[in-house]
Amino acid sequence: MRAVIVHGLDDARAALTAAAATGCGVTLLSAPGAAGYAGFGWWRALVAAAREAVPGVPVEDVLDCDDLAGIAVEALHAGCRAIVFAGNDAQAAQLAALAAVCGARMLREPPPALDLALPGARRRLAAWLTPG
Repeated sequence: MRAVIVHGLDDARAALTAAAATGCGVTLLSAPGAAGYAGFGWWRALVAAAREAVPGVPVEDVLDCDDLAGIAVEALHAGCRAIVFAGNDAQAAQLAALAAVCGARMLREPPPALDLALPGARRRLAAWLTPG
């Protein structure tokens, strides 16, 4: 699934709507470091609301925790299924183990993504999500 950086519910709904129209799934990716300023509760609520607004679309979601190990731990315990962690290697190893126990995954860097905050990104959304 291709990733799309979303900054709010309107972005998330647009990504899911485009994914539905193209017949593919989408990975919703938070903005860099969003866990630190918006929180994992906001992220989980945003993803749930987007899924409710556009049901039936295969969706993965990834919360970017930057180098904030404590927030990453809390996000995993709160049920986040995937996080990005850019902190040191020792913390990353511990977080990866915790993620595995929680049935989640930890990425060291975000996947390639279309950032919906960029000018013209919404116009390119369907093409970005279309396989091939």
